Amino acid sequence: MRTGSNFLEANINQLPGVHSYGEAFNPYLIGGEGNDGLFGFSLAARDADPASFLRSMRAHTKGLAGFRFFSDHDARVFDLVVDDPTCAKIILTRNQLESYISWKIATESDQWWLADTKHLQTVRPRFDLAEFQARLDATQAFQRKLVHRLQISGQTAFYIDYDDVLDLEVLNGLAAFLGVEARLPKLNFDFKKQNPEAVADKVLNPKEMQAGLARVDWFSIHHTPNFEPRRQAAVPQYVASEGAPLLFMPLKSGPEARLRKWLQSYGALLPGFDRQSLRKWKVAHPGLRSFAVLRHPLARAYAAYCDYLEKDWMPELRLHLAEVHKFILPPKGQGFASADEFRAGFKVFLELSRHMLNGRTGLKMPPQIATQGALLQGFGQLQAPDHLLREDRLAEGLGFLAAETGIAANPLPREPESPPYALADLYGPDLEEFGFEAYWRDYEAFGFQEWRR
Repeated sequence: MRTGSNFLEANINQLPGVHSYGEAFNPYLIGGEGNDGLFGFSLAARDADPASFLRSMRAHTKGLAGFRFFSDHDARVFDLVVDDPTCAKIILTRNQLESYISWKIATESDQWWLADTKHLQTVRPRFDLAEFQARLDATQAFQRKLVHRLQISGQTAFYIDYDDVLDLEVLNGLAAFLGVEARLPKLNFDFKKQNPEAVADKVLNPKEMQAGLARVDWFSIHHTPNFEPRRQAAVPQYVASEGAPLLFMPLKSGPEARLRKWLQSYGALLPGFDRQSLRKWKVAHPGLRSFAVLRHPLARAYAAYCDYLEKDWMPELRLHLAEVHKFILPPKGQGFASADEFRAGFKVFLELSRHMLNGRTGLKMPPQIATQGALLQGFGQLQAPDHLLREDRLAEGLGFLAAETGIAANPLPREPESPPYALADLYGPDLEEFGFEAYWRDYEAFGFQEWRR
């Protein structure tokens, strides 16, 4: 937002047939400081219809029209341009510590660009570790989002580092990337670097800054890659009844049958939702509450295993178990010969789940095996549940929901018929270990301890 991007833009604008209109979508201005309108649009008109503003920008420009976009600018504009392959993307990056300190100096001095060094405002801000970390996290999240969108749309961008904006050859390479014939004979130095001092000399508390930065995880050492595919909000699976303002958002392999019976005690269950019918139901039920129920990961995996043996909902699992794990499941409808064989099959199922969750197979990830965290993130793409209840405190949780919505707390039905063998009869530390290795994300995210009989 300071000299680097101003300098780059000033030089891009030296190219015939190219015009960049500054921060055209800055929340507080249009294009540049003091501008209250552009292309016949006021600030309010631009915000009301950014797509029309973009079309007007193109119509009023001979050649290439562009602008500078920062992560805190209008997110609607990001979606309008990022997937458009006819829009060239130039990504300017900088050392994040220098960027943060530059921003701090600008906010305290109110000097965002410098054309004459005699007007330089010198301030030394205080380094704030929490503020820096928050800014770093937000910037990195925006960068990941940007790169991901370019990747999935098959695009590439011109990446330029802050230190390269003074390289004439790099800027002429940028001109080639833009597809224009013109080249820069020299650089435009109308904008002057404002704070060329060493980083430690720019802040009031350099020792505190140094100590704080030692705790920053620059290289994401503590980050573990997650190869589990992103999920969508499973709206057709949501459950509601005619007589209660409650929306149940099931996590597959959870206590879904039991919750359906409980909701049915208030009235007939409604047919499956789509997004439109769900919205209408919400409008008709002011004061509603939505909820999901967490189950212990080991118990949930056991439920998925037993359900698979009964329903065979993914036939390719059977073939994969035979070919890769050398384990033969009994034919559908037939049980194992003994509890030991049933238990051994569960361990193989947990091992398979671990490999699937780590992206080591070509199998599609079914919701019965996906982590509860991933399913909840999928819900969040539309709307996260109001309440996340725990199965081991389910009666209390439902009582709270009933009280919150002003309905009677109907008793919770008994659990459905148990599988051939109760988990309590098979449980051992080895099963817990296998369960944790497969579902450690859920264990850690939701604070699950060892399964209790």
